[in-house]
Amino acid sequence: QVHLVESGGGLVQPGGSLRLSCTTSGIIFSKYTMGWYRQGPGKQRELVARIASDGAFDYAGSVKGRFTIARDIAKNLVYLQMDSLQPEDTAVYYCNANAGGGITYWGQGTQVTVSS
Repeated sequence: QVHLVESGGGLVQPGGSLRLSCTTSGIIFSKYTMGWYRQGPGKQRELVARIASDGAFDYAGSVKGRFTIARDIAKNLVYLQMDSLQPEDTAVYYCNANAGGGITYWGQGTQVTVSS
């Protein structure tokens, strides 16, 4: 059984930082593209950042230079370091594991609120 569990969300002031973590089980972690998505109030879910099985990564333009995705293959973990957070970053953040061919798994999400 596959499990993705996010942690690290919370309330932070504008300009602050948070680090999200996603622990995984039940998948061959190194064979998946791991991604972080978010869904803000009244918005559609959007890609934030992802790291492919070969280590290549990409970011949404709105977070480039502020957010960093990383993974620890030995621990089956993927991280999202978020710096210089802004109110528009407020959203539920979801971890995703994608093997292609329609095989994709989601975590339950973690709330990030940026507010003074």
